[in-house]
Amino acid sequence: MAKTALVVGASGIVGSATATLLVEHGWTVYGLARRPTAQQDVLPIAADLQDRAATADALRDVHPDAVFITTWLRQDSEAENIRVNSAMVRHLLDALPAPIGPRHVALVTGLKHYLGPFEAYGKGTLPQTPFREEQGRLDVDNFYYAQEDEVFAAAQRDGFNWSVHRPHTVIGKAVGNAMNMGTTLAAYATLCRETGRRFTFPGSAAQWNGLTDMTDARQLAHQLLWAATTPEAANEAFNIVNGDVFRWSWMWGRIADWFGVTAASFDGTVRPLEQQMAGDAPLWRQIAEREGLAEANLSRLASPWHTDADLGRPIEVVTDMSKSRQLGFLRYQATDEAFFDLFTQLRADRLIP
Repeated sequence: MAKTALVVGASGIVGSATATLLVEHGWTVYGLARRPTAQQDVLPIAADLQDRAATADALRDVHPDAVFITTWLRQDSEAENIRVNSAMVRHLLDALPAPIGPRHVALVTGLKHYLGPFEAYGKGTLPQTPFREEQGRLDVDNFYYAQEDEVFAAAQRDGFNWSVHRPHTVIGKAVGNAMNMGTTLAAYATLCRETGRRFTFPGSAAQWNGLTDMTDARQLAHQLLWAATTPEAANEAFNIVNGDVFRWSWMWGRIADWFGVTAASFDGTVRPLEQQMAGDAPLWRQIAEREGLAEANLSRLASPWHTDADLGRPIEVVTDMSKSRQLGFLRYQATDEAFFDLFTQLRADRLIP
C-alpha cells in the first residue's frame, strides 16, 4: 500500500533529500516549511512551528504514516535554543491528528549530542571517540535533548514509534540554510579562483591531521527511510555517516583540485572563514551578475561560522555505526564523491559558476 509522509523542514538540506527519496519510493509526501520551495511531486504546507494554532490548522487534515523532523531554528543562547526548538517539536506533534494506524516519527539531531551545544562545543569532559549511540547525554543543557524529550513524551501519549538520527556534518544542497559546509566551501573556492587567493584551510591542526567523517544528505535520507520501514529499528537512536574516514590534509587538496585552485600549505595557524570571507559579499554579487547565477546574496549560500566551528574543533571526531549495520543498514557513500556530486549539482543549478 502507498504510504504518506510528512517531511518537516522540507526546504532544507536533509528535508529536501528525504522528500526526494520518499517520492522515488512511491510515497505521498507533504513538505512543511515556513516558506515552502517547489519540489517535484511534493505537496507543500506552509506553517511556522512556533505558532501552535497555525500549525494545528495547517496539519488538521494530514494523516502521515511517517513524520521526519529535519528542522531547527538557531537562537542567541542555548537556553533560547531549548525553549524555541522544543516548542516547535511539541507544537508539531500536538497538531497532528491522532494516528489511525501505525506511525513512525524520526528526529534528526547530530553529533552535538556527544560534543555539546554551540556554547560549550568540544569543551569539558567528552566521551571517547568513536562516538557510539549507547554513550549517554552530557551533563549540560542541549536543545537536542529537549527535542528528544518532546518526541518521547508524545510517543508515550499517542502510541507511535520513533527513531533518532545523529549525522556528522551534512553534505547537501540548500539555499538559506544555517549549517551548510559543502556550499560554503564551494563559494569560498570560487572566490579564491576569482581573486587568485590561495585555498586556505580555516581550522585546527587536530582537524587537519586527525581522522574524521561526514554525512551525505542522501545517505541520511536512506537511513531515515530504512528506520521508518524496519520494525527492528523502532525506538532506537542511530549515528549516521558515510562509512569512510579521511583526514582534511587529504580532502582539502581534493576539493581544491576540483575547482582548479591552489591549496595553501597548512602551517598550524587557525584562519577562520568568517575572517577570510568577511568582505566578499560585494564581489560575489559581481560574480553572480556576470555569470547569471541564481543567488547573488552570499549569506544565503555560505555559513562560514558553522564551517569554522566544525573545522576548528580541537579533537578528532569519528563516528561508529555498528548499531544500524547490525540491523541491516549497509549503504555506503564515499565522502569526496559526495562533495563532487554536490559541486556538480550547484553548478548545474547556477548557484556557482
